[in-house]
Amino acid sequence: MTKIQFQFSVNGQERRCEAYPLTRLLDVLRQDLGLLGTKEGCGEGECGACSVLVDGHLVTSCLMPVAQAEGAAIVTIEGLTREEGVLHPVQEAFVRLGAAQCGICTPGMVLASVELLARNPNPSEDEVRQGLAGNLCRCTGYVKIVEAVCEAARHMNVRGSDA
Repeated sequence: MTKIQFQFSVNGQERRCEAYPLTRLLDVLRQDLGLLGTKEGCGEGECGACSVLVDGHLVTSCLMPVAQAEGAAIVTIEGLTREEGVLHPVQEAFVRLGAAQCGICTPGMVLASVELLARNPNPSEDEVRQGLAGNLCRCTGYVKIVEAVCEAARHMNVRGSDA
């Protein structure tokens, strides 16, 4: 098997890479593109630490072959921060409420929260828990995470924006 050229948008920038078609998107992001915010937790799609947004949908990048990302718009945790270092409201809420401890799950948890709030701008606590069910946290017990997502939703609804 030979390597193939792939092209996609990552965090708003057109990117190209040469990889084997079945190379995991996670490996391309981390090793080829140097985007280390996306974490490998389990490598089996169970923990959500490697979650990224692909065309607005949350995916586990450890299970997605790079060939499936051809032409897609990918957003990693690095892509949420605006110019001048302004954090996304979900990131701000995670920091303000101490929703992150060890940090392994945090990038995937934040991206899952962003995707949830895009679908449901005013979720209940139960809906937040359901929306984050595919992302495991071994440290926090989820209380601060749920509070952070609810606070971000309130903040985003007051501002009338999703970012």
